[in-house]
Amino acid sequence: MKRSFLFIALVALSLGMVSPSVSALFWTPVSLTDSAKAWVGSLDATQKSKGVLEYDAPQRTVWNFVPLETRKGLPLREMSADQQKLAMGVLEQALSQAGYQSATKIMSLEGVLRKLEGPGREEWRDPVKYYVTIYGTPSADSTWAMSFEGHHLSLNFVMQGNRVIESTPQFMATNPAELRDNYGEGFPKGLRVLAKEETIAFDLVTSLTDEQKKQAIIAEKALAELRGPNTPQPVDESAIGISFSALDAAQQKLLRELLDTYCSKMLSEVSQERIALIEKNGWDKVKFAWAGPTMPGIGHYYRVQGPSFLVEFVNTQPDAAGNIANHIHCVWRDMTGDFNLPAK
Repeated sequence: MKRSFLFIALVALSLGMVSPSVSALFWTPVSLTDSAKAWVGSLDATQKSKGVLEYDAPQRTVWNFVPLETRKGLPLREMSADQQKLAMGVLEQALSQAGYQSATKIMSLEGVLRKLEGPGREEWRDPVKYYVTIYGTPSADSTWAMSFEGHHLSLNFVMQGNRVIESTPQFMATNPAELRDNYGEGFPKGLRVLAKEETIAFDLVTSLTDEQKKQAIIAEKALAELRGPNTPQPVDESAIGISFSALDAAQQKLLRELLDTYCSKMLSEVSQERIALIEKNGWDKVKFAWAGPTMPGIGHYYRVQGPSFLVEFVNTQPDAAGNIANHIHCVWRDMTGDFNLPAK
C-alpha cells in the first residue's frame, strides 16, 4: 500500500507528532477544476477505473458514513505520495479553510480511534481509508462532480466548470465528539472538532421560554440517528418545531449563527448562495426542532429546516471509550435536490 506521505502526516497529526496545521502539508493548483484535472492526469489506467466514472454513473448518488470494507472511488492509500497531495488539493479547493481543517481533523481522529480500540482495528481505523471519485470530465465548460468519502465524512459536489452548483449531502461526524484525554499536540483533552454545531444549538434551546419549548421540543427522547441516512434525497416531510418568527432577536441571532456554522465549511460563494436562498424564501419559514433532554451528556437531537435546506444533528451514541452521548453525526441537505437532482 502506497501510504508514505499522507499516512505519515495524518497519523503523526493524530498522535501529536506534528503541528495540527494539516493544510500547510499540501500543495494545490489554483482552482478546483485545475486541481481535479491534475489529480486525474496523475492516475494510471487501473486507478482511473476506480477513481474516474461517468457523470451519470449510479455510484454518484450513493453515499455512506459508516466504516466499510470498501466503497466507491480510489482510496488515498492506493495513491503515491504525489497523488495523495493532489487528491487533498481537490478537497482543499472544494472547501473553505474552516471546512478543510474540520475534514482533515475528522480523518486524523481515525488514529485516535485506533489507539482507543486497540490491536485488530488497524484496517477499519485508517486515516488514509478515504476515497476520491471524479464523475465526468473536469473542464471549464462541462458539468462534472466529485465526492470525498470515508468513515464520518461524506462530501459531495457538482460543478459547472469551476463553479460549485451543488454541495450536498454535506456530512461530518466526530467520535469522540469531545476528547476526554490528551492524545498529543493537536489533540488535547477537551478538543471538539464540531463544537459550534452543538454548543450554539444548546444555547438556543436553553434560551427558550416554557411556551417556546412547547413548540420547539418534538420528543422527550432523542432520535437514534439522522433520518434517511445514505438516501440520495432527504426525507420529504414538512418542517416542524418553532418558527424563526416566534424567536426573539437574540434567539434569531443564535439560529443564524448555527446555520452559518454549517455553511462556513463551504466556499464563501456557496455559503452566500445558501443564505441568500433562505432569505429569498423567507426566514419565517425556517423552523427549529429539538428532541431529548436539553443538557449535555445525554442523547440529544435537533433539526433546522426551511424550503431550501435541512440540517440534522444527533449525539446519542457512546464514544469509543464508552462515554455516553459523545459521538456526533450531522448533515446539511438540499430540499430542492441533493446531488443536483430534481426534488422528489
